Amino acid sequence: MRRTDAARQLGGFVREHRTDGGRRLTQAALLTVVGAVGLAFGIPVTLATVGSTDGAPELAGLLLGVGLIGLGLAVWRFIQGFRTREQSFDVHERGLTHRIAGTATLVPWEDIASVEARGEDGRPLAEARGMGFTCVFRLREGRAIRVDTFTQDAIGLARTVHAAVHEGRLPRGRGHRPPTA
Repeated sequence: MRRTDAARQLGGFVREHRTDGGRRLTQAALLTVVGAVGLAFGIPVTLATVGSTDGAPELAGLLLGVGLIGLGLAVWRFIQGFRTREQSFDVHERGLTHRIAGTATLVPWEDIASVEARGEDGRPLAEARGMGFTCVFRLREGRAIRVDTFTQDAIGLARTVHAAVHEGRLPRGRGHRPPTA
């Protein structure tokens, strides 16, 4: 669906928020390397420490744990990256368009039941991992649309949707000027 078609149904275009799927895939690749290195060292250390009671079993467990967790997180990020490739959110006056991998879903403000945001995460590197901010738009039909820090100005998007859905403050589209007195 083209933006002009969406604008006819949802009002004037306000702004676009793109999701950086490439950053998700880059993170998945790095996690794959970490996981592979952990297993590459962990498996031989484990085999060498069979029957030993020194500190080597703990090292083997640590290396295997890093390897398995790294690969598990890599698979999760790869799935996320491919599921949300080319994702973007177009904000309009009367709703938003959720675009993913060539398909577009029109979501009028009244179809959104709730906006659940979790604020800034204080953990180190949370933003780089895409976990600094998350928001879920729960639709009345039961479906959920997730937004995280991989989405450009995710906090601004969440504020705009919250204001429209819960406070009745609709965004103004391009070319619309407030009435003059």
